[in-house]
Amino acid sequence: MPEVLLRVEGLDAGYGRVPVIRGASLEVMRGEIVTIIGANGAGKSTLLKTIAGLVRPTAGNVTLEDRDVTGLAPERLVRRGLALVPEARMLFGPMSVAENLALGAHTRRSTAEVADSLKRVNSLFPVLAERSSQPASTLSGGEQQMLAIARALMSNPRVLLLDEPSLGLAPKVIADIFGVLDDLRSEGLGILLVEQDANLALKHAQRGHVMRSGHMVLSGAASELADNDDVRLIYLGAWHGKE
Repeated sequence: MPEVLLRVEGLDAGYGRVPVIRGASLEVMRGEIVTIIGANGAGKSTLLKTIAGLVRPTAGNVTLEDRDVTGLAPERLVRRGLALVPEARMLFGPMSVAENLALGAHTRRSTAEVADSLKRVNSLFPVLAERSSQPASTLSGGEQQMLAIARALMSNPRVLLLDEPSLGLAPKVIADIFGVLDDLRSEGLGILLVEQDANLALKHAQRGHVMRSGHMVLSGAASELADNDDVRLIYLGAWHGKE
């Protein structure tokens, strides 16, 4: 059986007394990209933030490699192998590329392992090695997204959460980034992806979920969702059903 890295069961969460996600459940296996698609406001980003410990759940549980991590603080989740790349990237603009990458490794103790991770992310994103001494704020949008992903990888995660990685980027940059994600998946990383471009997400994912008003309303293989008439009509901008 494939190894389950991340399991979410019956998760409820929101802000104050306002519920946003209700009964969300999903799994991410080793070496798999799982995507969540849905309209703006469906609760996708809140779900990622709840899994990552930034929003406290009111019900349900989160399991990471068979260990219950429900409600743990973000830094403890990072130490246990979970990393989030937020939608807004949240880089430290005045700090250099190298300094931002070093912050991604702040939970690690082995300098040799950190050096190996730095070598790895620079091989994945060669432009970051070229821009090592530049302030992060001077990078292009695509380079900043690469830096945000690389910073998360510096913590050596087993599960990577990605929130809208293609937002505002040129097609060539998007293709490069998703090529890297495919490579990381093939190496065994588990990836949970929220992506505005449903076509792109379903092309690269193995499985997916459709989220609406905080609920998971449809789940299945990515290829099956891409061929589902309702999904094509509402999220993919296409219709191939009968009149």
